[in-house]
Amino acid sequence: MAYLSEIIGRPVTDLDGKPVGKLADVIVRPWAEFPHPLIEAVTIEIHGGGTRYLPFAAVAALLSPVIPLKYRLEETPAFELKEDDILLSRDVLDKQIIDTDGARVVRVNDVELIRVNGTIYVSNVDVSWLGIIRRMGLVGLAHFLARRIKQKGISWDDVELMRRDQSMHLRVPAEKLHDLHPADLAEIMSDLNKLESGQLLDSLDVKHIADTLEEVEPEFQAELVEHMSNEKVADVLEEMEPDEAADLLGDLPKERKEDLLALMEQDDAEDVRKLMAYPEESAGGIMTTEYASIHPDLTATEAIQMLRGMADEVETMFYVYVVDEAEHLIGTFSLNNLIFAPPGQFVSDFMTKRIITVNLTDDQETVAQTVAKYDLIAIPVVDDQNRLHGIVTADDALDKIIPTAWKKRLPRFYR
Repeated sequence: MAYLSEIIGRPVTDLDGKPVGKLADVIVRPWAEFPHPLIEAVTIEIHGGGTRYLPFAAVAALLSPVIPLKYRLEETPAFELKEDDILLSRDVLDKQIIDTDGARVVRVNDVELIRVNGTIYVSNVDVSWLGIIRRMGLVGLAHFLARRIKQKGISWDDVELMRRDQSMHLRVPAEKLHDLHPADLAEIMSDLNKLESGQLLDSLDVKHIADTLEEVEPEFQAELVEHMSNEKVADVLEEMEPDEAADLLGDLPKERKEDLLALMEQDDAEDVRKLMAYPEESAGGIMTTEYASIHPDLTATEAIQMLRGMADEVETMFYVYVVDEAEHLIGTFSLNNLIFAPPGQFVSDFMTKRIITVNLTDDQETVAQTVAKYDLIAIPVVDDQNRLHGIVTADDALDKIIPTAWKKRLPRFYR
């Protein structure tokens, strides 16, 4: 076993032992039938200037203090570099990789090489700080420490390379990203540049894109969907909570905003338009229209059956709101109240009639203070006639009062 950092820069000699240059890079070529690429060629910096690509077959011994060639330099056959060839030092070292186990972005510090029956191939990428120590020239110290601590490496067959302009980007295969929590994906994207974040989103399905976008700030959301097709963005908006979708649309150019609303399902578009009609930092602007409401003349058993049918359509069902035929808010109850109610008892008999509400036009600070004062998970939003229009969840209400990083730690009571 050896590492790329240990052999880069080693002197190269020809058949006669004459120094001809130093090793500048190692070239591998991916093959579909092999998960670990074999070394195909090397790059030599020639004394006096110039660079030569030489086939690996012309190298007598790669993992030695001095790298001898099998030919005199002028007799050594040339290697034809192809577009998909990977230069390990140029294209892999210092590139970013998404570590799905740690839900973070890490950097490739070294590449591990393995020799089997005279063939050398790439086995792992090293993302540990030991790779940095080796690259500083402290190889002995790195080997000493490696015997005492566990190294962090990622197998090459868990790594995929993507062509990006004239450079390469390193990442773990996208299907593993679906196992991460959206908050983790959002944190990963914060470590990537705009192009890389877009590539990450492209590897996710629409539902995961929507969940991930909800975890980042609206202005960053707008940047992430900038180059996404309108059809795909419309699908994502339909998956997002209405208040989150309204925030995203509010940061997009007016013309594109209208195009996207036209592509959305009519009911989803209407919900979003309604929210966008209110000031951005008002109760009406931050509320969601996805909540659970029922009529007072249902029994506890009937209420449970109805709420089961709403499970996929509401943002939170910790509270259930009771409305009359004209959507006036007349009561509320928790799921705890419902579970312990006798099956035949009417909702009107066990609901709470004293309800804490906010008005559509109340500012966000007022909403947040009310939520905090009464220790609420969500608060209903009503108009001057006490008609229910939506609810504001605690995390949205407190958005302007506590830092975003702390807000993300609040419990989420969704579905």
